Amino acid sequence: MNILLIGSGGRENALAWKMAQSHQCDEIFIAPGNPGTAEFGTNLPIDINAFDALKKAAIEHQIEMIVVGPEEPLVKGIYDFFNDDPLTAHINIIGPSAKAAQLEGSKAFSKHFMQRHQIPTASYAEFTLENYEQGLAYISAHALPIVLKADGLAAGKGVIIATTHQEALTSFKEMLQDKQFGAASDKVVIEQFLEGIEVSVFALTDGTNYQIIGHAKDYKRIGEGDTGLNTGGMGCVSPVPFMDAAFMAKVNAQIVKPTIKGIQQEGLVYKGFVFFGLMNCQGEPYVIEYNCRLGDPETEVILPRLQTDLVSLLAAVDNGTLEDVNIQYHEQFFATVMAVSCGYPGSYEKNFPIQGIELAQKLPDSLVFQAGTGFQENTIVTKGGRVLTVTSQGKDLQEAVQKARKALSTIQFEGMYFRKDIGYELTIYNGII
Repeated sequence: MNILLIGSGGRENALAWKMAQSHQCDEIFIAPGNPGTAEFGTNLPIDINAFDALKKAAIEHQIEMIVVGPEEPLVKGIYDFFNDDPLTAHINIIGPSAKAAQLEGSKAFSKHFMQRHQIPTASYAEFTLENYEQGLAYISAHALPIVLKADGLAAGKGVIIATTHQEALTSFKEMLQDKQFGAASDKVVIEQFLEGIEVSVFALTDGTNYQIIGHAKDYKRIGEGDTGLNTGGMGCVSPVPFMDAAFMAKVNAQIVKPTIKGIQQEGLVYKGFVFFGLMNCQGEPYVIEYNCRLGDPETEVILPRLQTDLVSLLAAVDNGTLEDVNIQYHEQFFATVMAVSCGYPGSYEKNFPIQGIELAQKLPDSLVFQAGTGFQENTIVTKGGRVLTVTSQGKDLQEAVQKARKALSTIQFEGMYFRKDIGYELTIYNGII
């Protein structure tokens, strides 16, 4: 079949790499893609939200499956757009309807959903300008730290963990009164701070049945030892040592199963990935957030670990055989390390030539996935803050991280930075170092 993949990051590079391995995949078209995705298919210069242009391309290239990478087109209704048009209704869209995508698109929606289905999460309250004064009083009386979240999509920047009441009050004002995140912060959700270790679980569902396809631990802070500003993700590891059979059984029984059951009971049309952002609080899982797509850079670590044919899995979402698929994983450990531009997650310069990608790709047990890259005069250059990732495998986490660092040492661009300690506390946990 011909597949249209929407997006242009490291997640899409990993998806293109994985799907291209399938005997069911004839051609892959990526809109808009990047130099990394171009190795596995044909890039199309179409914006992720240009639905009419995407439809035209889908018809022209006889697309049978569309895989939506980023969240924005899903929240804006790309599933509904294609499904409601007789010319494209036959296409298998991997992604939820706009209503179901509110599980990510609205923090308040997801909190109400979890409350209705008794899914463990932090206690919360929500406020708008209409009850602004009540919000100030609520914050002043709340225990510290306190979490403030813009209700809507805010490009990963709409979450503040305040350690003082004054910081929380200032952030609350900036979000609601100063419209720091535009319409995304017309409503603010205030949550209890959960103490624990943040982890992610990924499932694929047809709205009734589901399969867990992987889990990972992401490292979001820019600095080693988890210090400094939050980023979109500096690296990941999988499998996570403490996410053993007992913990995953809790996750499945208390979170994944009731979530999918809730989706079915509420009549939400959901055919795609569910990202469960979790907090492991002394062995008990709580939901921090839902995402309605795969994460980045988590995709770059869970897909190499996944042995099962991804296109067959995605086809099973459409033909009703998902529950019969046998999920298999590679036995080794995997680590993904992200190389970023100097200055990220603040301001940074672009268009620096990148050398050494081909050398890194030739190293055993390592893969390079491009994220914020582009072509300039037939040269691959930096185009974003998070530029590329290396994913490596090893007999344990320490070896996987060491191989990723070795591969990254062959790549150079001006101002390149990466964390050398991804998985640091888990290698200690696992008794390796």
